[in-house]
This record gives sequence, C-alpha cells and structure tokens, in this order.
Amino acid sequence: CVESVLNQSYKEIQVILVDDGSKDQSLSLCKEFAKRDSRVLVTTKKNGGVSSARNCGIEKSRGKYIMFLDSDDWFEKNMIEN
Repeated sequence: CVESVLNQSYKEIQVILVDDGSKDQSLSLCKEFAKRDSRVLVTTKKNGGVSSARNCGIEKSRGKYIMFLDSDDWFEKNMIEN
C-alpha cells in the first residue's frame, strides 16, 4: 500500500500515515517509511475509527488536494499524475 504511493510518477506529495491505536507492528513499519522518505509524516492517535483517523490526517495535511488510501488498497503508478 505505502510503496504504491511512494512509487508514484508524480513525486511532489505529502504522505501522512495515521496509526489509529494499532496493537501490531504497524507503527514500527510507518516509522521505517518515514526514515527512508522525507515525504512521509507519521502521526499516532487513540483508536477512534476510520473517520477519526482520516480527520487527523486532514488536520496534518498541507496540500491543495487530499486522497485517502486504506492499508489493503494500492495506487497504480500514474494515479496521482493522471
């Protein structure tokens, strides 16, 4: 999922990963992506569900446009550019 976003043909993006109180290794994975790519911002919050997590991401965003992607989805390589 995250790799599909980071590998986009359009590179001028901000990627916000919201850890919504996960109990697995998700936060560690998110932090690894942030270490490898300066476009990635990781934020954590108490579990509140998908809408709460998305609202948290919106608050952190700086871009003109916003897209959402769930962990079981992916973007085709030219999705953002097109």
